[in-house]
Amino acid sequence: MAMLNMSAAVRVQQAYDHRLRLKVYQGDHELAVTDKESIPRSTLATWKSRPPKQVVTLACDQPSNLEIEAESLRAENRRLKKQLAAMRSLVMLLLTVLRLSRFKFEAMRLPEGRDKQRLLRSIQRAHRFFALSSLLDRIGFSPSRYHAWAAAKPCELSDMSSCPRTRPTQVTPDERAKIGKLLQDPKCSHVPTATLVKLAQRLKLVHASSATWYRLMRQHLWRRPRKRIHPARPTTGVRANRPNEIWHVDISVMKVLDGTRVYMQAVMDNFSRKVLAYLISDQYEPTATASLLEEAAGSLPLLPENPDPQLHVSLYCDGGVENFNAAVDQVLTRFQLHRVQAQIDVDFSNSLIEAFWRSTKHNCLFQQHLDSLATVRKWIAFYIQQHNEVLPHHAFKGLTPDETYFGTGKNIEADLNKAKANARQARIEANRKRTCGACQKSEPELHTIQLDKM
Repeated sequence: MAMLNMSAAVRVQQAYDHRLRLKVYQGDHELAVTDKESIPRSTLATWKSRPPKQVVTLACDQPSNLEIEAESLRAENRRLKKQLAAMRSLVMLLLTVLRLSRFKFEAMRLPEGRDKQRLLRSIQRAHRFFALSSLLDRIGFSPSRYHAWAAAKPCELSDMSSCPRTRPTQVTPDERAKIGKLLQDPKCSHVPTATLVKLAQRLKLVHASSATWYRLMRQHLWRRPRKRIHPARPTTGVRANRPNEIWHVDISVMKVLDGTRVYMQAVMDNFSRKVLAYLISDQYEPTATASLLEEAAGSLPLLPENPDPQLHVSLYCDGGVENFNAAVDQVLTRFQLHRVQAQIDVDFSNSLIEAFWRSTKHNCLFQQHLDSLATVRKWIAFYIQQHNEVLPHHAFKGLTPDETYFGTGKNIEADLNKAKANARQARIEANRKRTCGACQKSEPELHTIQLDKM
């Protein structure tokens, strides 16, 4: 009971607003009467006689320095938040591009020491805000690789260090200058690079390996002063204007699995690239060209009775004995064929049919198990049939050699162009009918927009 009386006798201290005390001290007569009646007279007398204490506050009628500073801090906070949002969007964009590029440090080499130093500095700057293990894991960088680079000296970071102490066997600057001078000297332009390496050793100028010479050439982009002035060979050979104007005959040799030599000879029309006749034998027969030309000339219309010399066939051949003999001369006279020796009578080579034999070998023969002459004959017959009748030639815009030779493919190019246009139009219509996940989600919105416009 006594404790309750003590607690009831405790006096509660009344608290007033500091601005009210300041007004009383300054003699403000406009103070509300109600405020005066609520404040004891002794308290008012104390306020008038004693100056109020200094109070730190932001709620003042006039803006103080603290208010100005707080407002500037809020403005700076808004500006920093905006910059942070921009930087986050930029970082997300760069991370997306990095992931789409499939870039990984595990499969990436940085041979240059400068690139390694830049990466180390960037990691160290970011280490102030992230744990090192978490940071390396984020960029997919091995911790052992990072610590090995961090412990190495700057001159040791390059895969091929330039520090003479770490690589004492490297060429000196004087030797490097001599190598560059020799490689770019016009007086040495006639000397091949590998020979120039040995020549420099013989002259006791530089004793370095050829690998060092080639590496320095790549690093310093040194170029040999060996510009070709003599005109090169023409890239386009002889071209006929009609079928049976120019023929090519050539023989090619290859070995089967048992070591037997196979001699392959063919006659090709220049205008259509059609193989008119071919012969496969296991023996070299100089008179075989005569029978081959007789077989090819069987397709010539009215040539023996044709008196116009402009319609004679020019037969391009090499200077082998199989093309220059009495049997071949008789056939040439009989069918009025004009023999032309490639690169002797004319500047052109016989490369058209040589390219055909190269394609035959690489596209067909070398992919088969050629164990006998019969197998070679079977596959050559198959390839020549495909070449003449099935495979369109790129120079004839979709026509085969047979269609070009006989003139039966005049409408094929137009039909192909028409079919291409129809296929394109059908492709457009088919793709417009298809939808993806994004299109299906946006279809209701598009439908609503169209209804609003109506």
